[in-house]
Amino acid sequence: MKKQLLMLCLGILPSFLWAQKKLFVSPVGNDTQIGSLNQPLKTLQGALQKAQSLKGEAVEILFRKGTYVFDQTVTISNKSITSRSLKIQSYQHEKVVFSGGKKVSLQWTPYRDGIYKARLASAVNPDRLFLNGKVLPMARYPNFDEKARIFNGTAADALAKERIARWQNPKGGYIHALHAGEWGGFHFEITGKTGDKLDYVGGWQNNRPSAMNKEHRFVENIFEELDAPNEWYYNQAEQTLYFYPPKNLDLTKADFAISNLTDLIHIVGDRAKPVQNISIAEIDFTQTARSFMFTKEPLLRSDWTIYRGGALLLDGTEKITVTGCNFYELGGNAIFVSNYNKNNQLKDNHIYNIGASAISFVGSADAVRSPAFRYENFVPWTQMDFTKGPKSDNYPQYCSANGNLIHHIGTIEKQVAGTEISMAAHITISHNTIYDVPRAGINVSEGTWGGHIIEFNDVFNTVLETGDHGAFNSWGRDRYWRPGRKVVDSIVAARPGIEYLDVIDPIVLRNNRFQCDHGWDIDLDDGSTNYLIYNNVCLSGGLKLREGYHRTVINNIIINNTFHPHVWFSNSDDTFAHNIVSTPYAPIGMNAWGKKVDENFFLSQAGLAAAQKLGLDANSNYGDAQFIAANTGDYRVRPTSPALKTGFKNFEMNFGVTEPNLKKLATKPPIRPIKALASQQQGATFAWLGATFKNIESLGERSAAGLHDDHGALLINLLPQSLAGQNKLQKGDVIIAWGNEKVNSILELQQLIQKSQFLSAAEIKIIRDQQEKTLNIKLK
Repeated sequence: MKKQLLMLCLGILPSFLWAQKKLFVSPVGNDTQIGSLNQPLKTLQGALQKAQSLKGEAVEILFRKGTYVFDQTVTISNKSITSRSLKIQSYQHEKVVFSGGKKVSLQWTPYRDGIYKARLASAVNPDRLFLNGKVLPMARYPNFDEKARIFNGTAADALAKERIARWQNPKGGYIHALHAGEWGGFHFEITGKTGDKLDYVGGWQNNRPSAMNKEHRFVENIFEELDAPNEWYYNQAEQTLYFYPPKNLDLTKADFAISNLTDLIHIVGDRAKPVQNISIAEIDFTQTARSFMFTKEPLLRSDWTIYRGGALLLDGTEKITVTGCNFYELGGNAIFVSNYNKNNQLKDNHIYNIGASAISFVGSADAVRSPAFRYENFVPWTQMDFTKGPKSDNYPQYCSANGNLIHHIGTIEKQVAGTEISMAAHITISHNTIYDVPRAGINVSEGTWGGHIIEFNDVFNTVLETGDHGAFNSWGRDRYWRPGRKVVDSIVAARPGIEYLDVIDPIVLRNNRFQCDHGWDIDLDDGSTNYLIYNNVCLSGGLKLREGYHRTVINNIIINNTFHPHVWFSNSDDTFAHNIVSTPYAPIGMNAWGKKVDENFFLSQAGLAAAQKLGLDANSNYGDAQFIAANTGDYRVRPTSPALKTGFKNFEMNFGVTEPNLKKLATKPPIRPIKALASQQQGATFAWLGATFKNIESLGERSAAGLHDDHGALLINLLPQSLAGQNKLQKGDVIIAWGNEKVNSILELQQLIQKSQFLSAAEIKIIRDQQEKTLNIKLK
């Protein structure tokens, strides 16, 4: 009988394994085991290999509590997935960590000046060193300062000859700097030294090249700069790690880990056979290496370059969900959705303390018709494809990022965003809370191919380390667009509808709350077209529309700021109506006012009067909007509000994350008293050659001209038949140099003119259409 029972068990064992749907993984498991709760596997790779035998099943890979260190990136493809669906998640909400940080055991001995050293065998230089789970700064100048606004500390003399002369062997060090115009950052790797000059490569992290910012720069990974607590340096030739420990740290009890792995998991298929039906839930992703030297692929004509990778990469997938995960202490991107992806959902995740962007949806340039890759470049008309829409479906579509808490990102790279959209269609960004970011909270790089819905997000404390940007930022440098307004006007007149070739469906911004103290709350820049913007609250930076077509802006509330119309095209078809506005409009370079600017409500009489002086807002009104509770941020108006008579309607103010635990963790934007300014002060002016000049006094003027700083003399008015006009100067030009001398203000321009009173001609440099030009002008 016992023999018969044994034979029966042996007979059914293969079918038991075939039917098994749950595989368990534990830090104390073994990949040779069957993967049961009592005999768990040890790694994700082992579980994926075991799952291949479960064909046609809905497989769950359940991780027990602990940390799982990745020595290499794990790729999940159709070759490794034969099941109907796959879940990768923690078991019964246990804390599970996927880490790129490998623990190291170190024997420390004193070196000198408070520095210790330890033997560490490594084939490559470690990119990051972690102490008890927290990343430590490399040896750097200036030293790390958690209170410093930019890069945690910068110095104009970071590359001074005297400092470089002290460095015996700086090879392998890094230079980090802001763009000269503060439009993101640059990063360089030092390859050697020639005399007192460094040799280095890099600087490809920004698609609008410039010199390094003269002030905001720092260097790291240089041994001679190892002079502050928590700094470290690794000497590969010596296989030695040097560390300056903080006071009261017991090195014998400290846990150290190193990382060189930028990416943890890749889920990769293709358009013909996408990887489908995978969910990842309740997993922590942490301690990856930095990727700033890999950030080099340009995104069409936006200011961005990218690295297609991160802690989690989705490429060629459908119906992937990532829910309830934590992404922190990462060196680069958190989640990157690359090329073809459809119906993926990224929901209720917490992303913080990371080096680059949080969530990116970026398609392939091979899906774009007539792509161009730099601001100043475009495809000639004789070579352009005028077919509407994409060439292929190799881009993210109908994907969503909902309910994610995102903050303290871009700790290393500065051209980043909480959510980034480029070469994608019908992306939904909803109920996210995004704050403490160096640049935009939400960024749309170009019009391809529209259809996005951006709603109920709470985006604040933005553009903290850069400039000329917004909490929400977009560009529209699509096929139709050129830097010169007259050129675009002629193009669209000759080819009506060309502006719709790429942004084929409208982009909707609704029911969001935006706040930016260092730019605009909503910044539609350079040709952004086909937008429907309604029911948004702008808390400090106002709303900007530069160039572009077919923007309908209705029923928004702009607190302590205003509407910034910049350089509109003829027949733009733009509408600005039924909005509540705090201060007078701030137009720059306006020759045409679109379809409608009317039926708005101003919080001051002066604001309405200034608008009507421009020939606008004939049916608008002003007064007390009667907000229900402006001191707490409830800007709904009472039933007796005169704003209602202009067509304004109350809307739902339910911003940000909704998951209870994330809601408890999230902070809120500053709510400030309303200050309805009576008017904007007009600065000093200077008249010359029949033209009127003024200083650069606002971020708007700087942005409109495309300046890197506030220096120059802006031409604001030009008399007919003036000598300035005969010299081909134009309204909006900014004089930045006279001969070899810089022009920082109208006072300096006046002084230089006086010095040249006996000359008949002079050479000047100007900025026009965001490009530098040289003019030879007659002075008499």
